[in-house]
Amino acid sequence: MADTASLRAGRRVRDYVDLTKPRLLPLVLFTGLPVMVMASGSWPPLSFALPTLFGIALAAASANALNAYLERELDGRMERTRGRPLPSGKLAPQSALIFGSSLGVASTLVLWAVAGPATAGVAVASILYYVFVYTIWLKPRSAWNAVVGGAAGAAAPLIADVAVNGSVGMPGLLLFAIVFFWQPPHVWAIALYRKADYQAAGIPMLPNVIGDEGTRRWTLLCALGLVPVTLAPGLLGLLGPLYMTVAVGMNAWFVISSVQLARRRTDAAARRLFHVSLVYLFSLCLAMLIDLAV
Repeated sequence: MADTASLRAGRRVRDYVDLTKPRLLPLVLFTGLPVMVMASGSWPPLSFALPTLFGIALAAASANALNAYLERELDGRMERTRGRPLPSGKLAPQSALIFGSSLGVASTLVLWAVAGPATAGVAVASILYYVFVYTIWLKPRSAWNAVVGGAAGAAAPLIADVAVNGSVGMPGLLLFAIVFFWQPPHVWAIALYRKADYQAAGIPMLPNVIGDEGTRRWTLLCALGLVPVTLAPGLLGLLGPLYMTVAVGMNAWFVISSVQLARRRTDAAARRLFHVSLVYLFSLCLAMLIDLAV
């Protein structure tokens, strides 16, 4: 009986963790920490950096859980999401709402205590933006939802910058721009090979509205636009040759993969670009951290 109860408790904990989309949370750490180092000019003390990053992660988890609550019916119509805790009935909607709201409150309290009210305020604004502007207002109405939603996904660098300096400076803006320009091609790659899924859910993703060819062209344009944006930290002296070397190589790979997507016009090419986009962003962030450490 005790073992059965423990298994049930463990599954329930996993269901709540799944609401936060935990695979996305490392992005918070990988984009927030480099900004803190660049903004302060040195590695911040762990007593400040760890709780600040924890508070930012709580804000992202809150936004993701509230998004899952609001999109539970849409998720139930899509093959890739119908197994999530809410559409599958593993969790009650009210429980998810309370959980997501509690994470938001916890994030606000942690960031206020560690980094001050301005930092907490930016985190709250990022949650509200993701929930109301992106999830409720824009995503069901516009094929360009991935562009506007990119601002919410890129909030961690802004919060980290405010935590260090009390305002948003060049490090925060540059990392914000990198994530902001990266997110549309990342999402559009998914939308290309999951087009039927999004159509079944009634979500107006770019391939369903302007077609596959137009989506591939916009994906390539964003990949090209990322080149000067990702090189800017090195050109402005915030990062050194190690980062620049990785950035040049990653940009070449990303652009080539986008060109291949435009030429091959297959789901396999879109799926490959999606995986390339993940390696691309995390390689850039890891190169930043290593460059700042040496």
